[in-house]
Amino acid sequence: MTLGAVLAAGVPPESTQQAVGYPSLFLLVVLGSLVPVVPTGAVVSSAAVVAFHHASPFALLGVFVVASVAAFLGDMGLYALGARGLRAGSGSRWPERLRDRAAPERLAQAQEQLRTHGVLVLVVSRLVPAGRIPVMLACLLSRMPLRTFARGDAPACLAWTATYQLIGVAGGSLFGSPWQGVAAAVALTVLVGAVPALWRRVRAVS
Repeated sequence: MTLGAVLAAGVPPESTQQAVGYPSLFLLVVLGSLVPVVPTGAVVSSAAVVAFHHASPFALLGVFVVASVAAFLGDMGLYALGARGLRAGSGSRWPERLRDRAAPERLAQAQEQLRTHGVLVLVVSRLVPAGRIPVMLACLLSRMPLRTFARGDAPACLAWTATYQLIGVAGGSLFGSPWQGVAAAVALTVLVGAVPALWRRVRAVS
């Protein structure tokens, strides 16, 4: 059952806890990292809400560890596929798929930031909505070794997980029921993701 179905059905907290359990959290974050269509930030925030209502620091620690590892493994997998695709030339579609998700101006900006700041830009890219793919593609086009990419991506995944977990804790602390906290966390996550896009549109119009 998806998170949206859980909320729509109004199921009790026990079912919500099962839907955002550690195995589901791991699989959804890995999948969202490999195929950037799953709202992984909302998944992590929702899992943090449920962990918060357990009133156990170990539950929150578990969410942090599982989500961080899953995000890192997903990024490593996508980067390895992209690097293999570049070596294969026209024999792979992975580089083109990444290009399709990175606007030319965003890619150019990411390449400039990569030249200026090196792998530190990976941390920022993970925290900026829609910033991960352009920076990853810039790293691929610069032929950055996988080991170097991993050194920058590891702290990026930790910072990303901590940010969305804090959003979940904030949402969970506002309400007594887990499903209300999940709804608040998802709304906060969507708002965080929408602000940069709205700002770019305002600047383009003005």
